[in-house]
Amino acid sequence: MTDRIEVAATELRPLLEEFIMWARANAPGSDPELVGPAALWHRLAFSQDLGTWKRADLRNLLLDRMPKVVQDPDAAADGMLPAVDAYLTFLSQTGRLAEGSDSLADLQAELDDVEDEFVDLMEDLLEDADGEDDEEDDGAGDLGDFEPFADELAELDTIRLRPDSELAAAARQAPLVAMARDLALWVGSGRKVGEDTLLTDAEVEEALAAVGLPRPETEGPIAEAVPHLWNIWNLAVDLEFLQPGEGNTVAVQDDTEEWPFDDDEDVLDAWMLGLHSVDYGDPELDDDDLTMALAGLTRGVLVRLLLAGGSRDLDELAQDLAETAADLDELGSDAWEAAGDPLAPAIDWLVGYGMVELRDKALSLTPLGTEGVIHLVDDADIEVDARPAIESMSAHELLALSAELPEEEADAEFAAWMRLREPGKAAEELLEAAAEDESDALIRVQAASVVGTLGAAAIPAWQAALKQSSLRPYAATHLSQLEVEGAPEPTQDDTHWLILDMWTISAGLGRSEFVSSLRDIGPDMVNSLLEVIWKIPHAHVEELLDLISQVHPDKQVAKAARRALFKARSL
Repeated sequence: MTDRIEVAATELRPLLEEFIMWARANAPGSDPELVGPAALWHRLAFSQDLGTWKRADLRNLLLDRMPKVVQDPDAAADGMLPAVDAYLTFLSQTGRLAEGSDSLADLQAELDDVEDEFVDLMEDLLEDADGEDDEEDDGAGDLGDFEPFADELAELDTIRLRPDSELAAAARQAPLVAMARDLALWVGSGRKVGEDTLLTDAEVEEALAAVGLPRPETEGPIAEAVPHLWNIWNLAVDLEFLQPGEGNTVAVQDDTEEWPFDDDEDVLDAWMLGLHSVDYGDPELDDDDLTMALAGLTRGVLVRLLLAGGSRDLDELAQDLAETAADLDELGSDAWEAAGDPLAPAIDWLVGYGMVELRDKALSLTPLGTEGVIHLVDDADIEVDARPAIESMSAHELLALSAELPEEEADAEFAAWMRLREPGKAAEELLEAAAEDESDALIRVQAASVVGTLGAAAIPAWQAALKQSSLRPYAATHLSQLEVEGAPEPTQDDTHWLILDMWTISAGLGRSEFVSSLRDIGPDMVNSLLEVIWKIPHAHVEELLDLISQVHPDKQVAKAARRALFKARSL
């Protein structure tokens, strides 16, 4: 059976690789990885022809076979049917749905028919798994699993990220991105790809020359001896330099030749698209089981460097990872030995992507590497305290960050940021940031509070803020307090705006906090406010009136809030 699986997997691999490329452009919401097991068992159990699909076979595959072989029932419940739908659509659109198959519409109808039963089967599997002995650890992560380090990552000192301009300059120098660009440009506007291998041996030689890689010494097909080239190919797809075309073709994206782009944001957006290519640095061995025993090695390098403050001795790092590989997998030690120097491909890839540098046996994260691994940690839903460098932090970034920090830390951030600016300039930047989003009351209140401490230096900024409807109440109040000649006096509408801002912030803290704030001012005052406050063109006035009508313990106040809400909606 193992031989049959290997043969079937070999037959499927080129088709699935092309499907993955197709799905990026045509079915981005699907998970192509979920198609592999379904397509493999369809080939093994129902049809030797990869393109022949019948409704009955599809039903049996999903309801009988897949529950026995699926590895992740949760992911399958959410994504298996959309992924299979995308795969069948791909077969149909590319002419691979063989004659004798049921129509795409009939196959999709079958997917609809089995959906509820399939999801129920997956949920049953999840319940069975939950009932198993928690002590049995058959789901240990690979070398790149960040979860075991979650507590250590959360306890790290604040990590300061470099300015975008600096990171973009480094990304422009990443050799692997340039190689991916050159490969995509060589592919051209519509290159035909094969079913067994993407490129012929002659094309592989041309591609190697295009990206500056040597031709391997091999007696077999060159295509099977150039894994690094295929990793660069996959990177070009990740970076969206390559995209699938019609009729088994791939094509270069129009703007690929413009790399490195002029705009820093465009550069970093592209670099981030290829960030998950770090997995391509994992060692590839002749034995698949040994290869899997070292899966995640490159991510394991990154997280250990981050935890060590950015740098580690290479020999110590290798020993750490070797021991972890042995602990995680019974083949870990054999795989490490078989790989010779397992860290070499990982380090080569990370150096090529601009994320690490090796000097005198010390492997260190670059600023770009630190930025990247922070994103990977965030993708894993693990908390880490990472902030922009003070000197590069915009006023809006400062305000948004400080809103999430304890008061003492927020004050320290503001103080450090203010030391780099003249008071008048700081006031101008903070109030401009507060005006960016009229619905963000918290940012506005924070900015006004800080600028209010700057005294006369902030007068020009306050005068400019009078032109912004969301800031005018604050500007008029502070200019009046500073006794600025000719400054407008705060109006009743200004006062009501300030109240609505405070209610908005209070509501954001939770229902109990909001109710408490209403009780503090008493029902009579709330009733008086409800008579007039509905007229204020505040972004949250209707939302707040609706909330008061639902949560206020005094029925008369709740009724008044409903009347005010009706009036506000009638404006």
